[in-house]
Order: sequence, then structure tokens, then C-alpha cells
Amino acid sequence: MHRLLIFAVAMTMATSAVAGQAASKDATPKSNATPASSQDPLVVGPTIYRVILENDRVRVLEARFKPGERIGPHAHPDHVVVVTSAGKLAITNAEGTREIDAKVGDTFYSPAETHSAQNVGTTEFVCVVTELKGKYKAKGQASPKPGTIEVQQGKVDG
Repeated sequence: MHRLLIFAVAMTMATSAVAGQAASKDATPKSNATPASSQDPLVVGPTIYRVILENDRVRVLEARFKPGERIGPHAHPDHVVVVTSAGKLAITNAEGTREIDAKVGDTFYSPAETHSAQNVGTTEFVCVVTELKGKYKAKGQASPKPGTIEVQQGKVDG
């Protein structure tokens, strides 16, 4: 049993290292990674959320909810959600529960909050969540690399 546990940990670390090497050469160094907290969706719902991109300004997550699947309370900073596979999601926060019947391409902005969610539909609900980080520059100030666009290729299944 002990050897099996060591093997599983080693395989997980090797898979993570290979995935990191397969990322774009412009991938963000680990020093910019957001530390996971107990309310982080990656900790609360590791089978639902995965990181697509992360740097010092944003963290982009893909969320996949199978019919009936739920995630317990977790927190997001200010974030934008883009629906990539239509479905019904019930979101519960301090104000109560609201049901979203979302179509592909629907886009939502949500200020920082803690909530839980459940797929209350009959199809898999998939969305991309972009969490905003840090302070924002005043209008008219230059970006960190004026005239450039940072591109990191990723894959969103669906």
C-alpha cells in the first residue's frame, strides 16, 4: 500500500512536470501562481475546475459541471464568465439562490463573492471563468509591455 501511494504521488508530480513543459514558452513562472486557499475553487472542486492560464493579472479557469454535480462554498475575486456549453446552473450566495439558464456565448461579470453552485439541468454546463487580480491602472496608462499582446495557447474541450 505504501509503495502504491509513493507511485501515485510520483506519477502525479511527473504528469504535472510534463504538462508544465508542454505549456507555451511564454507560460507564466510559478512565482505568479495564486496560492490555493480552502475556499479556492480548485481546492473545493478539483474535478470541476482546471487552470487554463494564470499570470499576475488574471487567472483563467475552465469549469465543467455534469448534470446534478455541485460544488460547495468557494470564493472568486471579481470575475467574468463566458459560457461554452449551455445549461442550467443554480448559484447560491449570501443573498439566496438564483438559477441561470445560460446559452453558449452568454457572458457575465460578477463582483467578488463566495458562492456554491449546482448543475440543475440535464446537460453538462461548461464555462470559462476569468478572475481579475491586483490593482487596475487608470485609463490611459500604458500596459506593462506597450504595443504587445501576451498570447498563451490552451485548449478548451467542448
